[in-house]
Amino acid sequence: MENNDLLKEAKEFGFIQEQQVWLKPFMNYPARKVGEVKESEDDSLVYFAKRFTMFRDKVNALLERIATSENKGSFMMKVLHMKEQVGNYDALGDFEQMYHILSKAEEEINETIKQNREKNLAIKMGLIQEAEAHQDSLDWKEASDKMKDLRATWIKTGPVDKEITEEIEERFRTPIEVFFERKKNFFEDKKRMQNHAYEKYRDLIRQSIALQNSEDWEVTTEKLKQLQNQWKEIDSGLPRKVTSKLWLDFRKAHNHFFERLKQKINKEKNESREKFYDVNYEKKKQLVDEANTLLETHSLGDAVRRAKELQAEWKKAGPVHPSVSDQVWEQFIKACDRIFETSSLEHYIRKRQQNNNNEKLSESEGLNARINALRDFIKSDKNELEVLEQNLDKLSDAPSNDTFRSMLQGKIRNFKRKINTKETMIEGFKEQLATHSNNA
Repeated sequence: MENNDLLKEAKEFGFIQEQQVWLKPFMNYPARKVGEVKESEDDSLVYFAKRFTMFRDKVNALLERIATSENKGSFMMKVLHMKEQVGNYDALGDFEQMYHILSKAEEEINETIKQNREKNLAIKMGLIQEAEAHQDSLDWKEASDKMKDLRATWIKTGPVDKEITEEIEERFRTPIEVFFERKKNFFEDKKRMQNHAYEKYRDLIRQSIALQNSEDWEVTTEKLKQLQNQWKEIDSGLPRKVTSKLWLDFRKAHNHFFERLKQKINKEKNESREKFYDVNYEKKKQLVDEANTLLETHSLGDAVRRAKELQAEWKKAGPVHPSVSDQVWEQFIKACDRIFETSSLEHYIRKRQQNNNNEKLSESEGLNARINALRDFIKSDKNELEVLEQNLDKLSDAPSNDTFRSMLQGKIRNFKRKINTKETMIEGFKEQLATHSNNA
């Protein structure tokens, strides 16, 4: 702007009085002195008109920044500060226009803030509803992650109206605190139960160790069996790694006693074969009992390895009375079959999931998948069994075929037993599925 135009503008909004430069009154603002005449009156007027131009440029620059910013609310204090300067900035110009421009900007920012706070309120009400929906969850891991995500989203969401801020914060905080207090109490109770169970296990181990060198064979055998029954009745909830270590310590004492008993009986074998049978029978029943509990007390891999060890121990355990030999063997091999069939089944399920991009199955889907897989296995086994039975029927009665006949008969018995094991597993999974459906 040329000096002549600046002088004209300065005289429109200001005047000289007693060598002082004054701004004319406007709106509710009275006339005020903005400076002194330094050289000539016109030069002084132009100087203060230029200062107004600087002020106006600052206002325009601020308005431009507001227009291009996504966070317009952050400029409110700057607008208010410049609006305040309208009444005390030393310059000559149309401050009334600047006041109205800044007031309009203030109104627009307030409207934006209002809209943002309404949007923030809607978001926070949604977060409150989600928090309330999860506050009674028993899925501690998933719900904890969800609550943390909700809290992070809450922090990132902007403010709401001050009048309801405290109420909204309290409504959100309450379900979060309720959930984490429940979680804390649950795991404290679980820890107490685990500690109690751990001490029960340790007490049974101490009792077993105290008996392992006993020579009161009959009484000690009965006591150890009672300890084994008590062990089975404990509902610990302890990690499998812990229970496996405790179980090994427990079994070590029992194995020590029964190994001594076995050695004693071996020495007395010629004196009492019946007693020798009984000891072997007890040992094999121990192996049966352990085989029956492997899936509950060990990981699947450890159960398979231990089952193979038990089969080796079975071979070393010696004969039992013919009247119970088949029965105890059937109990033992069925228990082992269940472990090996479970291992094969889980391997098949894992491979199928890998082929399906590790698709995660729900509990009911997993049970149905296992039932269907077992049915397919049974179908395949029955086809094999049919072929074996046909081959056996075609075999002549010649003595030269006796060895081959025995082999076929053994395979047929094995297939029938394994089919029976799979059918039993299917019934177990069906019961689990029914229980799951009832609880859903």
